[in-house]
Amino acid sequence: MKRRALFLDKDGVINVDHGYVCTPERTDFIDGVFDLCRAATRLGCLNVVVTNQAGIARGYYTETQFLAYMDWVRGEFRRHDAQLDAVYYCPHHPAHGIGEYLRDCGCRKPKPGMLLAAQRDIGLDLAHSVLVGDKQSDIEAGEAAGVRECILVGAQPRQGRNVLDPDSVQRVLRALAGTE
Repeated sequence: MKRRALFLDKDGVINVDHGYVCTPERTDFIDGVFDLCRAATRLGCLNVVVTNQAGIARGYYTETQFLAYMDWVRGEFRRHDAQLDAVYYCPHHPAHGIGEYLRDCGCRKPKPGMLLAAQRDIGLDLAHSVLVGDKQSDIEAGEAAGVRECILVGAQPRQGRNVLDPDSVQRVLRALAGTE
């Protein structure tokens, strides 16, 4: 049986986008993301990160550093009783990459490559999955892959913290529960 997923962009959905965030010191988690992932897990969905990582392409950090950072992020999710089940990333950039990372690939959003790889690797049912992104390229990738519901969110400042838009979170949860 194929599983459903909640696909999450990283910068702007999981953490505040300070620009090329790849260290614990620069990470501010967006309020509501742990709750959202816990709810998705309760609904039987896998939480899957799909993120463009132009910082790798530009030489700001290595793939090894990014993967170590994502291990730390996963640990923070576990510390908050939430989980990230898989991480897919694109280390390429078609115009600003260095060396082997200078490439127009099929995995960089808005192309659907990361989502299709997750479908293939994990056995996901994209037609019953949901994607949450903060940029139009996230939405375009989800639509191109056949993800059932693609929701554009924006972190809103509240009391000095960035929080996921409550209406969008409710829309995500309704979509995951199958009521939309």
